[in-house]
Amino acid sequence: MLIDFFYSLRAAKLPVSVKEYLTLLEALKANVIAPSLDEFYYLARITLIKDEQYFDKFDQAFGAYFNGAAQASELAFDVPLDWLKKKLQRELSPEEKAQIEALGGLDKLMERLKELFDEQKERHEGGSKWIGTGGTSPFGNGGYNPEGVRIGGDAAGNRTAVKVWDARAYRDYDDQVEIGTRNIKVALRRLRRFAREGAAEELDLPDTIRSTAANAGWLDLKMVPERHNKVKVLMLLDVGGSMDDHIKRTEELFSAAKAEFKHLEFYYFHNCVYDFLWKNNRRRHAERTPTWDVLHKFTPDYKLIFVGDATMSPYEVLQPGGSVEYNNAEAGAVWLRRLADHFPHYAWLNPEPEGLWAYRQSVSAIREVLGHRMYPLTLAGLESAMRMLSK
Repeated sequence: MLIDFFYSLRAAKLPVSVKEYLTLLEALKANVIAPSLDEFYYLARITLIKDEQYFDKFDQAFGAYFNGAAQASELAFDVPLDWLKKKLQRELSPEEKAQIEALGGLDKLMERLKELFDEQKERHEGGSKWIGTGGTSPFGNGGYNPEGVRIGGDAAGNRTAVKVWDARAYRDYDDQVEIGTRNIKVALRRLRRFAREGAAEELDLPDTIRSTAANAGWLDLKMVPERHNKVKVLMLLDVGGSMDDHIKRTEELFSAAKAEFKHLEFYYFHNCVYDFLWKNNRRRHAERTPTWDVLHKFTPDYKLIFVGDATMSPYEVLQPGGSVEYNNAEAGAVWLRRLADHFPHYAWLNPEPEGLWAYRQSVSAIREVLGHRMYPLTLAGLESAMRMLSK
């Protein structure tokens, strides 16, 4: 059975190797877990999945293999049924066991479920007999029964199931979905270069042990500066207009970047970079920073990250006077090229879905100016950008 499980994970495009599969078999042979489907789930995940971004795909593949209605008659009763019965007998309270016994017992409940899987050939809605939704049958989803087995989906709120199958614990690790602050931090950690600078405030335990041993056992404390991420990041953020549709993800990225990078500088722009930037959007007309000053202030070892949807009139990128706010003397493309020339490590993160880029002339223009270093603001896109910046 497990060889089919292995191939089902591979079919779900999970990076599972034969070596990891053999590790799982060795763990099972050594009896490191109890006969429990839940414990097998955690063992399989820890041995087969090495990157947390695949947890959600693994949950879906695991649920489809062990809990799918089409496979339940083959799988759920050959192995999981025994595990399920033992787990329920161990975990249910005496009162709950008494209620189940009064209604015929767990064996009768599971036998009836198997019979229905064999008899039922189509989807069923409502009613009190078949496996379906919204009824009073003991089996299905979204209904009510005092001794039910919920199969897939979300709970109806009655909380009367004696067993829930397909309860996924992880969400949004797929590399094509919108991402949250925690996932952004995981991706940003690829861009790290640690160093110890400043005052010696942290205990250096290995050096203390060596020095104490060399000092005939007399304690000799050694201190070192705290370890920090030495990478310096300059972030230029598009704000206003079409970027209003992407405020949440941009805020998540900005929040994660401030938490991950000690040396983070940022400025705002609208649509495209021209001859000035600003720090405070409420005072952007009164407190502007010339872009030339930014080029002179920050050294080329800064990692430059543009954040914007690059969605505007192509004239705003390619023509002098193209800005929608004032008459700019030089085209936005000229300023983008200057920034890219000064900061050799740069990337543009675009929250707009990548499938729409081909329909935006301005996106194509900016990608051309920046040597196609534009990445979607997805987990996979962010990781690709960080790998490129770390070179």
